[in-house]
Amino acid sequence: MALQIGSTAPDFEADTTEGKIKFHDWIGDSWALLFSHPKDFTPVCTTELGALARLKPEFDKRGVKLMGLSVDPVDKHAQWSEDIRETQGAAPNYPMIGDTDYNVSKLYDMLPAAVSGDPAKRTAADNLTVRNVFIIGPDKKIKLILVYPMTTGRNFQEILRVIDSLQLTAKHRVATPADWKQGEDVIIAGSVSDDEAKTIYPDGWKAPKPYLRVVPQPK
Repeated sequence: MALQIGSTAPDFEADTTEGKIKFHDWIGDSWALLFSHPKDFTPVCTTELGALARLKPEFDKRGVKLMGLSVDPVDKHAQWSEDIRETQGAAPNYPMIGDTDYNVSKLYDMLPAAVSGDPAKRTAADNLTVRNVFIIGPDKKIKLILVYPMTTGRNFQEILRVIDSLQLTAKHRVATPADWKQGEDVIIAGSVSDDEAKTIYPDGWKAPKPYLRVVPQPK
């Protein structure tokens, strides 16, 4: 069965640029962002890895650990890192998995189970499905899945926005409307009755429709 939001993120052991890790232990009590790349030394991914390195303080502030993945070996990641530093102004400052046996790619439904052989002989086009983002909560459940085509770079500002929403809605019984950003009004969750809402929000709420109850973002 394909992974879905709410599924437990598959655990695994893997070699990374920062040593061997066991994924669930590595996550610990944090949130995690697992993002994958079809091949080292590919142009769009080079820009993405640099962008993420520059944004790492924003993820740190939110308690989100970063983990990259490519089917190429760890020593190739190290060589690619120098290109990323040279062209993007920052090198990866987070671990990158060397998924040379395709184990993680298969566990996360990014490559077919039948894939085998030498990863060095595979092209980016062979691995084009490996362009995913998984946001995983401290409970090890998948909170978000995004899949990008090879020709479209990821929008990490949008990913930060989603993390802000996920963390807020995990703590409070609210939902965030379209294009919501940190600090803006939110919607009282449908699971909260009006009677409950009166105790949670004694100052009341705006309700253009009975099912659309708008309140300031909880602190």
